[in-house]
Amino acid sequence: MRRRTSGTWFAQGTAIAACLLALATGAAHAIDIELLDVAADRVERQRAYHRGQMPLPETPDLARLDERLAAKGLAKGRPLFIRIFKATSELEIWMQPEKNSAFVLLDTYPICHWTGTLGPKLREGDRQSPEGFYSVQNRQLRLVGRWQKAFNIGFPNTHDQLNKRTGSNILVHGGCSSVGCFAMTEQVQEEIFTLAKAAVAGGQERFHVHIFPFRMTDESLAEQKGHAWAGFWSDLKAGYDSFERTKFPPKVAICEQRYLVHDGDAADVREAKPMSILRPVSSAVAADVTGPVCRSDPQRQAVQTAAVTKADLDESEPDAKPVRRRPAPSAIRRGATGPIEKLEAPIPVAVTPPNGFGPVTGKSDIVGPTLSGD
Repeated sequence: MRRRTSGTWFAQGTAIAACLLALATGAAHAIDIELLDVAADRVERQRAYHRGQMPLPETPDLARLDERLAAKGLAKGRPLFIRIFKATSELEIWMQPEKNSAFVLLDTYPICHWTGTLGPKLREGDRQSPEGFYSVQNRQLRLVGRWQKAFNIGFPNTHDQLNKRTGSNILVHGGCSSVGCFAMTEQVQEEIFTLAKAAVAGGQERFHVHIFPFRMTDESLAEQKGHAWAGFWSDLKAGYDSFERTKFPPKVAICEQRYLVHDGDAADVREAKPMSILRPVSSAVAADVTGPVCRSDPQRQAVQTAAVTKADLDESEPDAKPVRRRPAPSAIRRGATGPIEKLEAPIPVAVTPPNGFGPVTGKSDIVGPTLSGD
């Protein structure tokens, strides 16, 4: 993340830029484009949004959803899977035409805005959109306030918590302004939310949202060989490759604070299986274990640990106004202006990572050889 300084010159420059932008667009309503965002393509999409130049280029024909579904043998209520690619600002919706069949791509939607740069979200207030493997259940669709047709992706997940990453209320929502979320515009989000809600109502207890920095081809990853997050991205690539190969969302577990991926299948599509934390075992013991095996390797976290340490030394800007979770009785909901759903409290279980980060707390239940978390 680029360091930013504050001062009178900065405030004056921002004010002048805002005035020039307002004059250039001729908009009659308030301009809230985030001028600090250095990504030119995202700023241009925000400008188009505030000028009313909708839909954004490459947006599917939203008025023909039923026809688009029918053309691919799909229907509302079928299981879905979402992939997000930050570098190209794209969100894909994949759906399963019928039971036991592979997923097919419905459409790719432009993301109007996301914040930060490539790499995972590390802490509350870093203005960074996350990367990783997330899942959404019905309770994450029940939001009130400004973005009622939105869903919470579930950050931080178990992997994030084990790596001491903090944050909350990371949504896929409407509009074109964001602090860590993915803003899709109201029209596009209406369609996404409709399909997500129908899938859950149709029996899919949990749909997955996989967020990547870019399309994880061999060539793309090779170009990032020296990047601080190259090791982490290699773990994400395993999930990307699994889906590209099978067209089923992969099974994801945690092994020594890293993602461990195995191919998914039709039997897992509708079940609400949480992410598992696998106990590291020696190679000799692994031979007798059925299912995903986590082999102990004390060196496997070196690159990722170095990246986290470096990020801790960088400056970061706090969110303008972090959203606080609070109980939501009906009297409060009627006057609410933001997401206020009280999320379920995790069951505290101390987990001591093998790389020396120290004990952390996750939502876990001891089940056989694994710690089941979310």
